[in-house]
Amino acid sequence: MTDALLVLRKLTLLREHARRVRRRRPGTSAAFKADVDLQDALALSLLVAIQEALDIALHIAADEGWGVPASYAEGFELLARHGVLDQEQAAALGRMAALRNRIAHGYAAVDLERLWSEIPAGLQTLEDYGAAIAGFIGPAAP
Repeated sequence: MTDALLVLRKLTLLREHARRVRRRRPGTSAAFKADVDLQDALALSLLVAIQEALDIALHIAADEGWGVPASYAEGFELLARHGVLDQEQAAALGRMAALRNRIAHGYAAVDLERLWSEIPAGLQTLEDYGAAIAGFIGPAAP
C-alpha cells in the first residue's frame, strides 16, 4: 500500500518547484540566455521538480509491489502498466527524466535554447502528472 503522506509531501515539493520555474521564466529566450543566475535558478527548480516526480514513481512502484524499475523512464512505464498514467504521459515523463539527466550530469553542456523551449511542455507534463498522482492517492491529495 502506497505511503500517501510521503507521496503528498513529494507532490507538494514538485508543485512548488514547478511554480518557481513558471514564475521566474522570462518572456524571451534572449533574456534567459543573458542571465546565468536565472539559468541556474530555473535549471535547479526544474531538476528538483523532475526528481520529485521520479521519486514518487519509484515509491509507488515499490510500495505497490510492482517491481524495481531499471531506469527512471521505466518507473513511469510501470505506473502506466498499472493504470496510474496513460502511455502518452509515461513517454512524456520519460523525456523529462532525460532532461533531468542532462541538467544533473552535464550542466555546463546543457543547450540553453533546448532547455528554454522544453520548459513549457515540461511544466504541463509535471502538472498533468501531479493530477494523475493525486487521483491515484485519492481524496487525501491536495
